[in-house]
Amino acid sequence: MKEIKLLLTDDQDLIRESLHIVLDMDPDIQVVGLAENGRMAVELCAEHQPDVVLMDIHMPEMDGVEATRRIKAQWPHIRVIILTTFQEIAYVVDALSAGAEGYLLKAIHPRDLAAGIKWVNRGGTLIPQDIAKMLVNRLQGGRQESSAPAASGGPAEEAAVRGGGGSAYGLSDRELQVLHCISDGLNNREIAEKLFLSEGTVKNYISSIYSKMDVRDRIQATKKAQDEGML
Repeated sequence: MKEIKLLLTDDQDLIRESLHIVLDMDPDIQVVGLAENGRMAVELCAEHQPDVVLMDIHMPEMDGVEATRRIKAQWPHIRVIILTTFQEIAYVVDALSAGAEGYLLKAIHPRDLAAGIKWVNRGGTLIPQDIAKMLVNRLQGGRQESSAPAASGGPAEEAAVRGGGGSAYGLSDRELQVLHCISDGLNNREIAEKLFLSEGTVKNYISSIYSKMDVRDRIQATKKAQDEGML
């Protein structure tokens, strides 16, 4: 197994360095960069092309949500985990809408954090169970359908959404969900509404799907997915 290239982003020196020391001890993880704000995180993504970014939310110059949005727009394959002390549901919604694959609290045990990084790198999605329940309750209040991650277990006893069948082309859980929507004939706006994403994020996922599946359009993607038994 190749090492997971990890970028750490936090405006607090102590948090940054502590995470660096702890996570760099894991033989499967290589910390390739440290960023003190979102702007620097975007710059270091261009330089190091990390596999996973651990991203704080509240930072000077550029916050974690905007940085996530820019990173996912330029490099959809880079997976982002928001790591924060804030548990407010609005932050969760903003982070996931920006394209983040995970939302974890800094109180998490380092061992569980390392397991979560590996899980997300393999295509999983992570949010704490209590936050998942809050998010599901909020979405159920206004939507009959949502793709909010359900508390289904996973490494570090986190809630993980698992997408079966997408592994043939390395599709993430969210990309597989978008692919299903494409096959149902939904346009970008409809996909965004159904999956609680921005249209820009949907476009990024679709571009990534086309690249991974080596197809040019929705018709080819749908046909290939059907032929491969992914739908």
